[in-house]
Amino acid sequence: MPTAYLLINADSGYEKKLLIQLRKMENVKEAFLVYGTFDIIAKVYIESLEKLREFISSKIRKMDNVVSTMTLIVAD
Repeated sequence: MPTAYLLINADSGYEKKLLIQLRKMENVKEAFLVYGTFDIIAKVYIESLEKLREFISSKIRKMDNVVSTMTLIVAD
């Protein structure tokens, strides 16, 4: 089962709202507000790389107030 970390930039002032929504998603196992280039980091477990692509493009990137994402797929 692939594991990935999603780095998410949010519209200013909407970070906490997005965090709450992310934590309710089935495939998101952990999510935190962070300081730095990104606003949120989320750990995702999902069935396959294809399902990961679908999850990111149809769920995460379509959320209101998501500005950008970066996906880091765990190699080992």
